[in-house]
Amino acid sequence: MITLKNIVLRRGTKVLLDNVSTTINPGEKVGLVGRNGAGKSTLFALLNGSLHEDGGDFSIPRQWRMAQVAQNMPETDETATAFVLAGDTRLAELKAELARLEGSDASDDDAEHGMAIAQVYTDLADAGDHDAVPRAQALILGLGFQSHELDRPVNSFSGGWRMRLQLARALMCPSDLLLLDEPTNHLDLDALVWLEAWLKKYPGTMIVISHDREFLDAVTNVTLQIDSARLTRYGGNYSKFEELRAQQMELQQAAYAKQQDKIAHLQKFIDRFKAKASKAKQAQSRVKALERMEKVAPLLAEAEFTFEFKEPVNLPNPMLAISEASFGYVGEDEVKTILRGVNRSVLAGQRIGILGANGQGKSTLVKTIAREMAPLAGSVTEGKGLSIGYFAQQELDVLRPAENPLEHMIRLARDMGSAARESTREQDLRSFLGSFNFSGDMVKQPVGTMSGGEKARLVLAMMVWQRPNLLLLDEPTNHLDLATREALSMALNEFEGTVMLVSHDRALLRAVCDEFWLVGRGVVGPFDGDLDDYQRYLLEESKRLREQAKLDEIAAKANESALPPVEKPLASMALTQQPALVIKSPQPSAASRDSKEQRKLEAQARQQLAEKTRPLRKELEQIDKRLAQLSAERAELEDRLAQPIPPAEIAECGKRLKQGGDEIAALEERWLEISTALEEMGSTTVN
Repeated sequence: MITLKNIVLRRGTKVLLDNVSTTINPGEKVGLVGRNGAGKSTLFALLNGSLHEDGGDFSIPRQWRMAQVAQNMPETDETATAFVLAGDTRLAELKAELARLEGSDASDDDAEHGMAIAQVYTDLADAGDHDAVPRAQALILGLGFQSHELDRPVNSFSGGWRMRLQLARALMCPSDLLLLDEPTNHLDLDALVWLEAWLKKYPGTMIVISHDREFLDAVTNVTLQIDSARLTRYGGNYSKFEELRAQQMELQQAAYAKQQDKIAHLQKFIDRFKAKASKAKQAQSRVKALERMEKVAPLLAEAEFTFEFKEPVNLPNPMLAISEASFGYVGEDEVKTILRGVNRSVLAGQRIGILGANGQGKSTLVKTIAREMAPLAGSVTEGKGLSIGYFAQQELDVLRPAENPLEHMIRLARDMGSAARESTREQDLRSFLGSFNFSGDMVKQPVGTMSGGEKARLVLAMMVWQRPNLLLLDEPTNHLDLATREALSMALNEFEGTVMLVSHDRALLRAVCDEFWLVGRGVVGPFDGDLDDYQRYLLEESKRLREQAKLDEIAAKANESALPPVEKPLASMALTQQPALVIKSPQPSAASRDSKEQRKLEAQARQQLAEKTRPLRKELEQIDKRLAQLSAERAELEDRLAQPIPPAEIAECGKRLKQGGDEIAALEERWLEISTALEEMGSTTVN
């Protein structure tokens, strides 16, 4: 177990942890929470050995292997698979030992040398060397990469994607203790859902710093809170911690109030009778009682950060009308279309959450609406007076590092044509920045020296100043702590305009959005389910990608060898009810088998094959019939929509078209899987 006893930790002259003690038991999943700057990362530095305690005693089992995400940006031309595979330090050690043994001179004791090599091979098998590559690739695909990127060089990816590879590398490492510092910052919702599922199965001890409430609830069962240089342990996940802490605060406040009443009563007696000789002894006794009394500390509630969006000047309705639009990128050599046939309207007051697996076009959609990109085809018609407030994923990068918050706001006010006198405007801007916790000297601090959370608050302040009526938010919470996320959620709920939100923070999506769009397979449409339905969809997609990668690897190995594979797993939905048929060649006896017996065996094999494939062929026929029905229904609905019909009927037809399209896509995928399986079964040879 990990033990901290009377630990003191300092950063410079500031005491971050003062005489704290706690225990973390093997196998516990711990969420470490606290305000930014409270000391969470400093405590991590103590745990990983990069920092020593300033006082007290700290111990961790020496035999424990530790894994954590490296914070440096990897610069290497290794492939993504090789980079992540190297995270398995146990395999790397064994392979180095094997290379040493095989390269050394064994003339002195060949038997002992051979035994040592044999032992390393056994250890490699125990360490999972046989499936290390598929395991590494499963991690990479689970975190949002595509199968064709598995062999791309690491330095060909952008910074955020390289940090995902660092996370995959840490997960690849066999460990007893896993330290994760904000692991969700660079993840989309699909990768986040996959990571949650992976961490739930992690058998070791885990300590995670995160500002994502639902993520902490899903993966932790103990919460450690750092507050005012104290470390307090709570049993349960983050929601349970909030409940227990609220109860604790209530009890503390009640105990403080009760003690204050008692103190006042004693003091009143002392003040009244201290001058009387007959009561002096009793008064002195009460003075001593006051001195001995252990004082209950008053509850000093932290000032919560809040802000609000100003009421929009006007609310055009509809805000946007997108008609037969195609969205994508124009490169030097080609035009890459990502979304086609987009027909959507955005109305005043809507709260839209934009969902979609990584790389499907969510940011492309938002950038086009935000006028950062032009549509490739069709039209995006804006309502009169539309004013967009846009928070992009890379918005923090466009802040000017050498300038301070006040200079940013002065430039923004000038760009908006403010007619106020500069002296008055500067004072107004200082007051406005103060409402976003930029007070005193902070308004003159260069932005480049600020934390990610402070930069995000500055971007929010600049958005509020612009008084938009449509908010486009693309992952706005990446650098925000829990308190600021809560403030953003409240501000968005009180905002009178329209909100379009892309986020991996499910608590924010649940609190703000009342409808969802799904971006996927090149189209944009409504998503009828809730976030729980969407999470199940993402897990199924992640599983399909991993299984497809395994199939690709098997196919590649089969192509490399002249012999066909003896056994090959089927595709993802791949016939879990129908096991793959493997016909093994009968072993010949010492005497040659006569042709009659051979024909009999072949006939039995054909009969077995027919029995195995019969239900699959039957399902294939049913799919063909259903596809014909759906195609006819789709044609009928499209004809209906081409005619003038009431709005309610348009919505109903659109909903039925979407449902039919989803069913057609699923059936076509199933048809392909069955056809592939039947082909594989039919190609199995009988010798």
